[in-house]
Amino acid sequence: MKVLLRKRAVRAIGPRLNHWKGARASQISDQRQQARRERLISDGRRTLRVGQWIIGLAALAWGLTMVTREMGPVLQGWLEIREVEVEGIRHVTKPEVLERLVLKPGMGLHQVSTSFLAERMRTHAWIKEATVERRPPHLLHVTVLERTPAAIIRTGADHWLSDENGNLLAKLDRQGDQTLPLLIGLDLQSLQRGEAGVRNAVQSGVVLAKLIANTLDGRVEIDLTNSSNLVASANGVRFQFGDDSLVAQWERFRNVKPSFKTAPDYGRKRTVSEIDLRYDNRVIVRERV
Repeated sequence: MKVLLRKRAVRAIGPRLNHWKGARASQISDQRQQARRERLISDGRRTLRVGQWIIGLAALAWGLTMVTREMGPVLQGWLEIREVEVEGIRHVTKPEVLERLVLKPGMGLHQVSTSFLAERMRTHAWIKEATVERRPPHLLHVTVLERTPAAIIRTGADHWLSDENGNLLAKLDRQGDQTLPLLIGLDLQSLQRGEAGVRNAVQSGVVLAKLIANTLDGRVEIDLTNSSNLVASANGVRFQFGDDSLVAQWERFRNVKPSFKTAPDYGRKRTVSEIDLRYDNRVIVRERV
């Protein structure tokens, strides 16, 4: 007798699915819904806090605006600039200082930038440094450090007063103070532009003039046309300087100066007319009769 065996259908191979049944499946579903509600509540609270901050800041800004609007005139009156005190001026006048400050009527101390005003003050040719201070309730204090005149620069027929760094201070109607050295051979436009080369030339000229004035009498005149060969004149004597240190060259002259004498020679009087210091370890003296 034949026994017929029925073949079972083979399930398709795939990932195993866990199907929870009964109370446990319901519990998991509730937990998921609870977690979802908590996330929604948390997001809602966060959004509410952010909204409260925005509303609070807006209210604060509005309040400050209203207070400022109401208190503005009172604060303006408390801190209104009613006096400007200027210290340290000799060549600069107080009206020139006020012109640089450009203060509007009724302006308060709290409305000015002291650094900006100090920078405006330095645009004046005579002013080297300036500081501006608020001194409540009504005083603005300005301290000025002026440049010191160190030389007179002749360009063509014009004469300019300059400090030791080549800053032009003022144009002179005439030669000015005869005790200041006279510098020639410089280009006016280069001076006005403040080019480094011409400033260095003025600095060298001022240093050299001081060295000569400490040794010789009379006004010192220096030709700065050639920076490698400065020519100075003082007390009727002409000096030529080379590229080496001006101080070292002048010291070389001072060491031999005591030996210079004016002496008769066959009934004629000879005087020193030129000193040439351009060569190392030598002082060349040229005389005239």
